[in-house]
Formats: sequence, structure tokens, C-alpha cells
Amino acid sequence: MTTPTSDAAPTRFRRILLKLSGEALGGEEGQGIDAESVHDMARQVKEVHDLKVEVVIVVGGGNIFRGLQGSSKGIERATADYMGMLATVINALALQDALEKTGVSTRVMSAITMTQIAEPFIRRRAVRHLEKGRVVIFAAGTGNPYFSTDTAAALRGNEINADAVLKATKVDGIYDKDPHKFSDAKRYEQLTYDDALNQNLKVMDAAAFALCRENKMPIIVFDFFKPHNLMRVVRGEPIGTIVTS
Repeated sequence: MTTPTSDAAPTRFRRILLKLSGEALGGEEGQGIDAESVHDMARQVKEVHDLKVEVVIVVGGGNIFRGLQGSSKGIERATADYMGMLATVINALALQDALEKTGVSTRVMSAITMTQIAEPFIRRRAVRHLEKGRVVIFAAGTGNPYFSTDTAAALRGNEINADAVLKATKVDGIYDKDPHKFSDAKRYEQLTYDDALNQNLKVMDAAAFALCRENKMPIIVFDFFKPHNLMRVVRGEPIGTIVTS
């Protein structure tokens, strides 16, 4: 497949928040950190960074540890959630390393203070990094238990005035039911926040949808694992499903 050239079309978005799941870093198995998968992610991010788009990333930790799963096995819920937050920091550092090997300057900012490896999250500092052309990776979710990294993505996207939250998945949008299980599953090209909430669509949690609804933040759910799809979304091509008011 031919790689699109960086000057072939203008971009629709000036600043984006990209939400990556932890499982995506784990490759086909969704466990641990798969080096090739991480480097593929970095290459896609570099493509849009080369278009002068400001990129912020929120990464999950489910490939290493998920708070809800830990809680179901007897770990106290808040403790399990903090363990999950630490897993996101590991993923953020792996992604930072891959991005910098492509020549993209990055900063990791953590909602939990750990000054030896990441900056603390300060909104104005994060915006300044973006203005200087750096990719900013937000780790440790919101820094609070009981909140998912989807909610962290919605929160940070609004805080830094992103033009949209781009939710990277392994399917090409939002369906009315699981397309891997049901051959008659219907894909939506566009939904309202209320539709997503009322139908209890599981692509993001309810708190994330509600926060974006309150602040009129568009959400685009798309297949991140098809080559160059991130660039196509940024250019405004009709990729995936858009959730708006």
C-alpha cells in the first residue's frame, strides 16, 4: 500500500487526543508489550505529527493489569485501580521510547507524581509542550480510582481544548452489537451522545460519553490498525463512527 504524502491534503483537526487501549500494545494476544505493535503505533502518530497536528495520547494499561479484574480477584478496588494506573505508566514509557526512535520529541505526564520518569500533569505545561511540537502522553489515568482511562481521555481532551477525541479500536466504528459475534451487526456512521448512552454502547464508558456531551467534544471511533487510518481521520475522511450532539 502506498503511504500518503504529508502535503496531499489539509487537516481537519489542529489538536487531537488519541485514546489507545493497553491491549493494543500487546499485539495479537493483548498481553505484555509487543515491540512491533508499539512501533506501528509510533509510525502512525509520526505521520500526523509530520502534518503539524498537535497530538496528545492517553494510554490504558489492560495489557498489564486492569483494576476491575484485580478487584474481582479480591484486591481492594481502590488499590487495584492504582495498580492499573501504574501499568499505564509502563505503557506510556514504551510508547515514548518508540516515538523518539522515529525522531518525534515527546513528554510523558503522569497524574501520579513520579518525578524520576515523568512530569506531573500541569495543564498549561502540557499545552506549552504541544505548542513546541512535542507529542504529550498522559499516564496514570485521572490519578483517581473508580475512573477509567476512557474518562481520563474525555477529561484531558477537554482540558487541553482538543478538537476531537479519537478512540482507537480494532473495529471500524461503533456497531449496534458485537460484529465479531453477529454477522448482521449494523455499523453507525454517526451517533449522538444520547444515542450512545441510551443504547449502552460499550465502546467507551458512560462517564466519558457524558463528559464529552456536556462540553460538545466530538468522539471518533475508528480502526487504528489499518495502515494510515489515523492520518485519514485527521484529514477528515469518513473513517469510523463520529459521536456528536
